[in-house]
Formats: sequence, C-alpha cells, structure tokens
Amino acid sequence: MAERDFLDEVIEERTARNPEFPQMVDAAARRRELLSTLAEKRRERERSQTAVAAEMQSSQSSIARLEVSATDVRMSTLDRYARALGYRVQYHLIPESRSTSDPSVIVHPGA
Repeated sequence: MAERDFLDEVIEERTARNPEFPQMVDAAARRRELLSTLAEKRRERERSQTAVAAEMQSSQSSIARLEVSATDVRMSTLDRYARALGYRVQYHLIPESRSTSDPSVIVHPGA
C-alpha cells in the first residue's frame, strides 16, 4: 500500500466532517478534466486565450482562470467556452454504480 500523504489526511479529515466530501472531490476532478481537455483543444487549434475570450465576450484573464483554477464553473460559461472552440458540451446521466468505469470526458472526432 502506498504511503499516506498530506492530501490523504485532508480528505480523511474533511470526510469525517462531511461524508459526501469524496463525491465532491470526484465531481471537481471531472470538471477539471473537462476544462483541461478544452484548454488542450484551444492550444491544438492555436487559438489564443484573448481570441477565445473575445468570441465569448469575456476577458483573457477570465479564460486563464477558467483553464487553470476554475473549480465550480457555471454551466453557461462552460457551454460558451466549448462553443468558441467549435464544440458542444453534451451531458449524460450515468448510474453511480458505473461512474468509475466510464470515461469522464469523450471528445468526438471531426470538430
């Protein structure tokens, strides 16, 4: 078994106070993965944060925050960001029992 680190201790402590904390961490990780994937697509398309921000009627600094540190982004912001990159976010409800076996982010080819 791997040695426990500070993060393990924090999760254990927070879970003791709120039994739903691990699910909250998991949800945040899925959002982070989606935002990281969109940031990667922006770079692949050689689009600047400034250009994407202009299309979204936003600022470059808000795109930088979105790509680096957004933890609970609004769904409308996420949709506008994806649309500015030529994508549409589609939501799927997956039974909790399958949630760990299915990928969090799927990017369909052709966009």
